[in-house]
Amino acid sequence: MAKETFSIEFAGRTLTVETGQVAKQANGAVVVRYGDTTVLTAATMGKMSSGDFFPLQVNYEEKMYAAGKFPGGFNKREARPSTDATLTARLIDRPIRPMFAEGFRNEVQVINTVLSYDENASGRVAAMFGSSLALAISDIPFDGPIAGVEVAYIDGEYIINPTVAEKEASSLELSVAGNINAINMVESGAKELSEEVMLGALLAGHNAVKELIEFQNEIVAKVGKEKAEVELLHVDEDLKAEVIAAYNSDLQKAVQIEEKLARESATKAVKEAIISVYSAKYENDENLSIILRDLAEILEGMEHAEVRRLITEDKIRPDGRKIDEIRPLDAEIDFTPRNITHGTGLFTRGQTQALSTLTLAPMNEAQIIDGLNDEYKKRFMHHYNFPQYSVGETGRYGAPGRREIGHGALGERALEQVLPSLEEFPYAIRLVAEVLESNGSSSQASICAGTLALMAGGVPIKAPVAGIAMGLISDGTNYTVLTDIQGLEDHFGDMDFKVAGTRDGITALQMDIKISGITPEILAEALAQAKTARFQILDVIEATIAQPRKELAPSAPKIDTITIPVDKIKVVIGKGGEQIDKIIAETGVKIDIDEEGLCSIFSSDQAAIDQAKALITELVREAKVGEIYDAKVVRIESFGAFVNLFGKQDAMVHISEMAWAHTDKVEDLLKVGDSVKVKILKIDDKGRVDASMRALVEKPEDYVEPERKPREKRENSSYRKGNNRHHNFERRERTQYADKEEVKTDKTYPHQFERRERHPQLDQDFPELSNRKPE
Repeated sequence: MAKETFSIEFAGRTLTVETGQVAKQANGAVVVRYGDTTVLTAATMGKMSSGDFFPLQVNYEEKMYAAGKFPGGFNKREARPSTDATLTARLIDRPIRPMFAEGFRNEVQVINTVLSYDENASGRVAAMFGSSLALAISDIPFDGPIAGVEVAYIDGEYIINPTVAEKEASSLELSVAGNINAINMVESGAKELSEEVMLGALLAGHNAVKELIEFQNEIVAKVGKEKAEVELLHVDEDLKAEVIAAYNSDLQKAVQIEEKLARESATKAVKEAIISVYSAKYENDENLSIILRDLAEILEGMEHAEVRRLITEDKIRPDGRKIDEIRPLDAEIDFTPRNITHGTGLFTRGQTQALSTLTLAPMNEAQIIDGLNDEYKKRFMHHYNFPQYSVGETGRYGAPGRREIGHGALGERALEQVLPSLEEFPYAIRLVAEVLESNGSSSQASICAGTLALMAGGVPIKAPVAGIAMGLISDGTNYTVLTDIQGLEDHFGDMDFKVAGTRDGITALQMDIKISGITPEILAEALAQAKTARFQILDVIEATIAQPRKELAPSAPKIDTITIPVDKIKVVIGKGGEQIDKIIAETGVKIDIDEEGLCSIFSSDQAAIDQAKALITELVREAKVGEIYDAKVVRIESFGAFVNLFGKQDAMVHISEMAWAHTDKVEDLLKVGDSVKVKILKIDDKGRVDASMRALVEKPEDYVEPERKPREKRENSSYRKGNNRHHNFERRERTQYADKEEVKTDKTYPHQFERRERHPQLDQDFPELSNRKPE
């Protein structure tokens, strides 16, 4: 295939697609150039899997060379994906997965490699576009295309694919994806925006998505391959009819048991009994494995059909609740001792329970993020753990998977919107959610538990946040929106729509669907229903703890801050860190200073913090014109006295500024060690300070300022350039202050200077330097 290039202007940047040049052995490959971001996407298909799920793998490979950077670490090579790369891979997977046929079991991999990175041209948008297009032009059966965009909200306007500056100014960070007909994926964080604003953002995003899909369709029409014929997983229809006729009523009774564990136990018993019957019946059949595989699919389908029938026809949910009813709620704080942990919250919704634990630390404990963007410190972390015992099972334990990372990030977005600023609360904040029990919507339970932990720990959040998960059962014509879905409804339903927020607005959204898309009407209904449920949960949270505690836990580190001028940072640190180490050794505190001069002081002892703060304040203190000080005389000269204002800051009090009356000698008024009150008169550009004593004394009525002759302008002296070893100064002509006799300079000693007698004219021109008594 020859190289083909296609381009459009999209959201203020050029979007270019190239095919037929690279990765030609993949089923489909494209190079997407958006602004200066370049992403290579390759899609491949393997053999049919024997598993009971579709083995789709989507990767987003961040290469540090794409940003002109070296990887960190000892090996200087990219290792496991970053959190951002993992979240981006999930973001692409979720809208693509529903676009494959039911029963499709071939392994598919979609690999996105970032070749160059422009922070103002979204890599994730380019990768999602490339993933869809690579599948669409390939021979892999794919019911696409899909596309996604990012949406910002600034001053009442929606902005598609915002720049970095626009994202910082935006009150919304939204990623939305879909096909030509409907939205099928949403991921968002927001600063307490209304349901109407959020819905408007979703629709604005989908309109932009349609433009990208039309562009893809044009490309597919020109270079798309014919789709391959693949075997879909189909069960034996005769076997299906036989099993339904014989056992459907038994399975229906089991599914209708309200309590989760009892229902699961009964359902499992029915299935095992059926499998046992057919295992014995076809024991000697060479196709036994296929029969048992089909049987498992049939039983799963029967359970799926009964759950959906109960909801859509009988309006009965598996646990007996109404369509918009929330399970029983309970909230508790201080689950663990406050003298050990910094804050805890335990939240329970039905059979879903999460424990969140707060830890506060100095900002030097914040996570350093070094990715394709500029390195920065991440102040707030929300981690989510889902142990197997939470669902009464055994399983693998190890590093968190994509699901755990995704759920943690969702909670992080929801709670981050209400955190105090760094200036208001100079702590790094970590929340860890342990799911202790799960029957659906554990991510939203972790948000509620996190709110409790923050408030119990004394973090001054702007408002409590609660989360709820909404579900959908649709037959293509009629639909039912469910409030607070449980595991069975999530598993057999068509949508998992999570909404978190305060009483004032939404702070986070996440939507995943299993059908091709949902309409604006369904979205509006789900958002309205979620708002009612959110308020009910907030009632329970606020009844447990009405507002954040005024004090931190005894075990939490105490922190105070002081902002110092940037040019004074080096003064506080000192040569080789000598000064700051001295303060730390003297007080026992920890000190962190950022590039903008925010100095944070940490200790469990408030007195030590106060002492360190006083020392730092003294180091960076500067005298200002007009300020008055109680100073100490440290040195006396004939023309005046030097006084110490504070620390290492001295000032000079000229003899004429000591008193309104004439002063013959400085020693007549002052001696070293005296304490005097002075007022700052002047600070020159070199930082030298002039002060006055007499400015603080009322001027006598008969005082007459002595007349002073203006200084004569001196002629600029020039110098003669010497060689590298000597600094020869040229012989100067005598001035009015010197005799006319020529002074000889010995050329042998180039550093000899002419000697002059003090001339009386000096005392007349510069009386402040005179040591003679006035006539």
